[in-house]
Amino acid sequence: MYRLSIETMISASHFLRNYKGPCQRMHGHNWKIQVVVTGEQLDEAGMIIDFKELSDLTWQVVGRFDHQTFNDISPFDKMNPTAENMAKYFYHELDRVLPEGVKMSAIRLWETDKYMLEYSE
Repeated sequence: MYRLSIETMISASHFLRNYKGPCQRMHGHNWKIQVVVTGEQLDEAGMIIDFKELSDLTWQVVGRFDHQTFNDISPFDKMNPTAENMAKYFYHELDRVLPEGVKMSAIRLWETDKYMLEYSE
């Protein structure tokens, strides 16, 4: 089994609904997103997936949130844009666009250098 990961970053704001505290007000983060995939079979070039292809697929999913407010964009216009909900959403959206034989393993999402959440199934 091979495990491969890439990282990307977006800058975006959000505010939390049903939350008492400073995060109920709009605020921003430089979100670091790590995508971890696995595969058993190598292609003819000897890769499970090219790093660049995984980066491009990741950007297709997360890039629409860059320099935006999560709360303004579906599904977060209705779903609370917590790190937990974002990570799960990114995981499932990426899983849908990965080529055959490449499986999602985990999404790691950092709000800050100190605060990271991981989602996997």
